[in-house]
Amino acid sequence: MIDRLSRGSASVSDLAAPLEMSLPAVVQHLNVLTASGIVSTKKIGRVRTCMLEPQVLSLAQQWIADRRLLWDKRLDRLGEFLAEDQTD
Repeated sequence: MIDRLSRGSASVSDLAAPLEMSLPAVVQHLNVLTASGIVSTKKIGRVRTCMLEPQVLSLAQQWIADRRLLWDKRLDRLGEFLAEDQTD
């Protein structure tokens, strides 16, 4: 869904069409994405259109990058520790 929305807005029906899940399941997934702020929706008449919120994804990307940097440093230290232990 996120990949599809990265190419532009889409209706719930358009998002559901290529997926092998029921429409209620698609709506449930969209509700989670909406609650997290990643997706926003707008209802015009009977059609609900979904849009990606790129600024929220940027925040998530930064958080993931920060965690990756932290774990890379920790794993580097572990590797150094294990290498020192082998030389002793």
